[in-house]
Amino acid sequence: MSVIKFGTDGWRAIIAEDFTFENVARVAQATAAFWLSEIRNPRSVRHGRPARVVVGYDRRFLSDRFAEITARVFGGNGYEVILTNEATPTPSVSFAVKNLQAVGGVMITASHNPPIFNGYKLKSHFGGSSGPEECLAVEKRLRKNLPAFSAETKSLNLTKVDVRPAHFKAVKRLVDFKFIAGSKLRVAHDALFGVGAGVFETLLAGTTCRVTTLNGRHDILFGGICPEPLPKNYTLGSAQLRRHPHDICLVTDGDSDRLGAMDGRGGAMTNQQVIALLLHHLVRNRGERGVVTKTFNTTAMVDKMCAAWNLPLTEVGIGFRFIAPELMKSGALFGAEESGSVGFANHIPERDGIAAGLFLLELLAMEKVSVNRIYARLEKEFGPHRYGRFDAHYPLERCAALMRQLQQAPPRKLLGSPVQRIDARDGLKFIAEDSSWLMLRGSGTEPVLRVYAEGRSDAAVNKLLRLGRSLLRA
Repeated sequence: MSVIKFGTDGWRAIIAEDFTFENVARVAQATAAFWLSEIRNPRSVRHGRPARVVVGYDRRFLSDRFAEITARVFGGNGYEVILTNEATPTPSVSFAVKNLQAVGGVMITASHNPPIFNGYKLKSHFGGSSGPEECLAVEKRLRKNLPAFSAETKSLNLTKVDVRPAHFKAVKRLVDFKFIAGSKLRVAHDALFGVGAGVFETLLAGTTCRVTTLNGRHDILFGGICPEPLPKNYTLGSAQLRRHPHDICLVTDGDSDRLGAMDGRGGAMTNQQVIALLLHHLVRNRGERGVVTKTFNTTAMVDKMCAAWNLPLTEVGIGFRFIAPELMKSGALFGAEESGSVGFANHIPERDGIAAGLFLLELLAMEKVSVNRIYARLEKEFGPHRYGRFDAHYPLERCAALMRQLQQAPPRKLLGSPVQRIDARDGLKFIAEDSSWLMLRGSGTEPVLRVYAEGRSDAAVNKLLRLGRSLLRA
């Protein structure tokens, strides 16, 4: 039997190799058994909840079939099952879990991973990603080799529902939607062939905004890219924007829980820039205050902004499952991680690329200048922060040994500035005295080792990335 391990956000594997109908049924059975035990446990936060579950899926190969098998396994365990009626964004499924008071949810998606992957994301009753303890509890039940209920089980309490309208209504309430509606913004949306195609056209229908969806067709190969909001994946959308300029281009990943952006003429923005713009907007334009949470591989500009505005800042490990608990605490404002995952207080404790997109549109509607000019002002105030990332093919089984070796013999300097601190919470992050940094971290879900860097110029970042790649050969 395949060994199934949950990573930073669920279980992901190669379709037909480990991600099979049988294995998905096994994971669904383990999840169903765990949540039933929680419902019956007087000490559990799920005690007494109805045995109701929401199951959704994205546009990947056979995602609808994997979702139906998952739904039937839950139904065979006596659950009331709400199955999305078509491919649906992850944040819409997460919102439905909370809104419908379900015990949990499952999203069949591999998010931004290559097309050969699919995945199984666990969503907790509060509408966010399940934490490490919950994932481990499911893994333990998997090791018991529980028999799965047949996908042919009859008389299921299963309803197919479009859960998107309720989520869209909720994200509209987060912003001044009437103000956006009257702004006459020219909005492009690069869906990267993912499930978000048409989302912003739907949200902004009937307004003065003009919306153009780019790369919105259903393509299980995602146009030959990984559907991740990174500049290297913006080539097709950028070319279209150079021919037909807009005010901004929002970019969502394969399951629409992450947000990236391009300027209106196809100039790529990093996710770090988007995060800084959103924080600026929340505090300066909307007048909001509260605790900001970021993963420790997120731009240092956030640290400087929080210090200048006297906002408390919490730094956590990598993965939105570490941010979600912070967003549920009293006084929370905003949470962000390097990958373009952002979440907002008074919403679901979940990354939501659709909500983030509306906040960016509200920013442009309020400030009435280009996104480039807004970010240039931030760099003038807080100093230049340029960022880059390189994903190297690297065997998973060798990552731990490399991290140990580099921790014992780290680089002494980064571009002439002495290394002041090493953070080994997840991978290794080397922080220099001039606040530039270099980080190496294994993916955990695929044979990839990521090299991250931030410096004061693009040239400095490129040098840091070259240094990082050289360390892989150590």
